[in-house]
Amino acid sequence: MKKDFLSILDITKTELGEILSDAERLKRQKRAGVPHELLRGMSLAMIFEKSSTRTHISFEVGMHELGGHALFLNAKDLQIGRGEEIRDTARVASRYVSGVMIRAYRHSTIEELAANATIPVINGLSDREHPCQLLADILTIREHFGDTRDLTVAWVGDGNNVCTSLILSSVLTGMAVTVASPKGYEVAPETIQRACKLGGTVKTAPSPAEAVKDAHVIVTDTWVSMGDETEREKRLAAFHGFTVNDQLLRHAAPDVRVLHCLPAHRGEEITGGVLDGPQSLVWDEAENRLHAQKALLVKLLKK
Repeated sequence: MKKDFLSILDITKTELGEILSDAERLKRQKRAGVPHELLRGMSLAMIFEKSSTRTHISFEVGMHELGGHALFLNAKDLQIGRGEEIRDTARVASRYVSGVMIRAYRHSTIEELAANATIPVINGLSDREHPCQLLADILTIREHFGDTRDLTVAWVGDGNNVCTSLILSSVLTGMAVTVASPKGYEVAPETIQRACKLGGTVKTAPSPAEAVKDAHVIVTDTWVSMGDETEREKRLAAFHGFTVNDQLLRHAAPDVRVLHCLPAHRGEEITGGVLDGPQSLVWDEAENRLHAQKALLVKLLKK
């Protein structure tokens, strides 16, 4: 049976461990110049409704390094841009390619695509989750700390799709997650309830300083996501005091490290001193999108 990756919880703890181990192996092989064309002759359709840098580059390069081929497909250039139903696109794509990665505005679009495709579908970002980002984040944390269990991770900022995936990932990783968001921008309460019900450890904090207290990792994201541009001034005002800066890091554990999925806006959600400083793992995190996704592609596509 085909397996999709629409949510971070579409994989088990065991599968996560396998993906991380494979990602580490593929990373070593790439750096050593050892060929690993595990998906030779296979193809991945990449459908983008939204702009992309890391997702686009990492999936395209990843398929190439695995011996396969990736097709960049702007949704506006496809017939779905002229009203063709997504289920018809799913059925046709299933006859042509080995899998589909899609970045969409609505999670329901990805769910409908997956429901009608006979090949694996990967969520490259939706309004609900960004699970591929979390694979890279978990890989980065594991590389630096050796393990994810018993670590405390603080989220500071918008309760958005990345925040949702981080919270749900606590079920798989053993990390305790604390979230601080401005009033009106909190993550959906049912997300926290679901994670806790499944064995995760998640709580909210009244302020960024409380959230990062003794945290090993601080994670943030842009305050103005794609599609929120008309709310920019309102959001900048609402998120005042939520900047990840040197002063905030003093409340965290001495060995704290910082993650940001990018793109970053220096001086808003994070200062340049932190983003480019010694406590930042952001650039390792960005690189690990490639390695984690290659492992995911092998897991889903290899026959």
